[in-house]
Amino acid sequence: MGLWLLDADVLARSRFALSPLVETVAVLKMLDGHPTLPGQRAWIDAHSAAYRARLAEDPFAVAFVRSAFPPRWLPDFLGTPTDFLGSRTDAAGTPAGSAEEIFAAELRRIRAVPAEAARADLATGLRGPVPAELRGADLPERAAELLDWVWRRILRPDWPRRQRLFEADIVSRTHLLSSGGWAAALDGMRPGMRWLGRGQLQINTYDLPPQDLGDAGLLFVPSTSPRGWVGSEIRGGGGSGIPHRHTVVYPCQGLLADPARAAPPAALRRLLGPVRAEILARLDSPTSTTGLVAATGHGLGSVGGHLRVLLDAQLVRRRRSGRYVLYFRTADGDRLVRISRRSDERTAG
Repeated sequence: MGLWLLDADVLARSRFALSPLVETVAVLKMLDGHPTLPGQRAWIDAHSAAYRARLAEDPFAVAFVRSAFPPRWLPDFLGTPTDFLGSRTDAAGTPAGSAEEIFAAELRRIRAVPAEAARADLATGLRGPVPAELRGADLPERAAELLDWVWRRILRPDWPRRQRLFEADIVSRTHLLSSGGWAAALDGMRPGMRWLGRGQLQINTYDLPPQDLGDAGLLFVPSTSPRGWVGSEIRGGGGSGIPHRHTVVYPCQGLLADPARAAPPAALRRLLGPVRAEILARLDSPTSTTGLVAATGHGLGSVGGHLRVLLDAQLVRRRRSGRYVLYFRTADGDRLVRISRRSDERTAG
């Protein structure tokens, strides 16, 4: 199995962050036919025609996506956020600056990768030479152009909603970290990943030699990718060298990731009413008022009023994270939802 060996200093420097580039790569993979999370399928289908039209006019793009996404592989130069995310983040891992500025900085890092290093990265996953369309000196530039098209044409309009959900996921993870330590925060973060103790993090079940992270940094980035990935950034932007930062991209556990979990149990609807029950059921992970409005389709005033009732009943609490106030269930709220779901299961059985 794939093991990362890391000491307490690496964990102390580890953090969560957001990356428009990571999500753009995840969307590109799903557009190309790779698996999606339940909440993504309809959205991806709505943009598939535009994506196919884009590929039809660009042989490079066809060769690139076929080479960049072989089974069990993602090239490091494509799936690792840039150092722009270094220290300019708020408490929820949100980088300073607009999404456009952040994404532009991430694309500059891709464009700066030497073409030979990018080709070598792709060839590793292909286990052979890259197609002829990818052998030019402009490989990084044209890859960046394709990612920029996916961002502007498909992902950018939906980014604010995703950002809210990713921030809520990070708050939930950091709550696990504060209450249960790294074992609680890392176990089950992505398929095949778990904390083994004694400085050993299993990152996948592949037959790979252990890798000592040394003094490299460690970044955790939520995404709508069903499995996520791991990546390493080599100092200097590619080629040979020692990694100075590793990234774990993991599936977001929020509403976008699994909307079926948010369906309110029938017993809860009868007890609280349909709207209030839906809001409480959707708080499996911390969510803002605007996130609940977007997810439920109910008006801001209605959602706010129901949240006040749930707060008064001590079924939910709230906390500020950066620019947002996030609501989350209390232990009593969790217990009520859990019991109601069990009641539904018994009825169905």
